[in-house]
Amino acid sequence: MVAKYAQDQPEGFVNRIQRVAIVGAGGQLGRHITEELLKTGQHTITAVTRAGGNSKFPEGVIPAAVDYTDESALVSALNGQQFLIITLPHDATPETHANIVEAAGKTGVPYIMPNIYTCDIVVNNKSLGAEVMLGEKLRPIVEHIKQVGKSSWTVLVTSLWYEFSLACPPDWFGFDVAKREVTFFDDGERKINTSSWPFIGKTVAAFLSLKELPENEDDNSLTVSSFQNKPLYTSSFFVSQRDMLDSIHRVSGTSDKDWTIKKEASSKRVADGRALLATGDLRGLARMYYSRMFFPGSEGTYQDKLHTKALGLPDDDLDQATKRALAMVESNWRPM
Repeated sequence: MVAKYAQDQPEGFVNRIQRVAIVGAGGQLGRHITEELLKTGQHTITAVTRAGGNSKFPEGVIPAAVDYTDESALVSALNGQQFLIITLPHDATPETHANIVEAAGKTGVPYIMPNIYTCDIVVNNKSLGAEVMLGEKLRPIVEHIKQVGKSSWTVLVTSLWYEFSLACPPDWFGFDVAKREVTFFDDGERKINTSSWPFIGKTVAAFLSLKELPENEDDNSLTVSSFQNKPLYTSSFFVSQRDMLDSIHRVSGTSDKDWTIKKEASSKRVADGRALLATGDLRGLARMYYSRMFFPGSEGTYQDKLHTKALGLPDDDLDQATKRALAMVESNWRPM
């Protein structure tokens, strides 16, 4: 593990993260992280990608195509890296993540941001994580990093992804944008945290632009090492479904009279989601999870934990994010 202070490092030590490896750098989230890291000009970025894939990367990114079952290939790709960011698709096997973490352990990668970009249900609020059936899937990822014992972890808490969720079918945020229909959960006025993909990228870039270590025991500034084995909280917007619909109106020139607006109890949606999931339909998981986040006092809200101001991040633009979501719908984008 990394020593506590920069003053204790050997001669020639540079107190910032210079070498970053990103698994899934061409994916829907990974590409935004990659683009924002490139903009800082502070890092050598290696894109670890599946052999045989067709991902394209911006100039300046070093591609490393590997077979995720080939330990020697993974070790070679991760050798000398200081920070590993893992972004894998939803259908990636647990073994894939485990193989990557174990290879990182063999090469001594000190920091890992694992493939956990969710609401605050993994490190904290474990009972809620179990209730929505995601904590039991994601928590072993953190536990495995601990077991390997060579790297620290930093879980980036993003809450629900804004563009993705708005463009998804109504089981997610309740919107059917193409049909101009929305189902408000309860009264549609409850606010939650949510993050846009570009803002998540900006968060990672700002985080990895921090000093790696405090200079000495009197240095209380924010550093990468201060988030070892801790969550990092980000959020673009603190908004309700009503706010989302108002944003759609501003972007598209519509009004409530152009939309069909229904209301449904969030508790009913959770119950219906469970029943649907029991039939094997994964839309039930989305309906249950998303509706649960809008419960009063739910962990869909963590405004008091945010690190965005401390990282110097500017405010995100809700209408621009809505515009991107509407363009996704218009292009017939599908979530899976």
